[in-house]
Amino acid sequence: MFDDMLVAQIRRLNDAWPELVAPVQFAVEDVPPSDPAPWEATPRLGSQSFPAEHGIPPRIVLYRMPLQSHARSRMDLQFAIRDEVVLRLAELYGRRPEEIDPDWGM
Repeated sequence: MFDDMLVAQIRRLNDAWPELVAPVQFAVEDVPPSDPAPWEATPRLGSQSFPAEHGIPPRIVLYRMPLQSHARSRMDLQFAIRDEVVLRLAELYGRRPEEIDPDWGM
């Protein structure tokens, strides 16, 4: 179910922003790494983005267990996935999340 929700968000955003979404690789992991990188002041529990570097395309990783554990319903989980994907896309491209999806955070 989680993966299907993520795919639905990727498709929806790709329809509106193909130039932003198409180059990005998306992945799902169960939990974030237990040892955050030294430059990370606070660990990111819901998702993380990685800019393109050394021939590797930009990536967004969503962490299934933290997102599912905070969701009280299927709708909560859909909104959480949407918000994480939009937030990380905005982060990768130096935009505000509201530019990518006006409903972000609602």
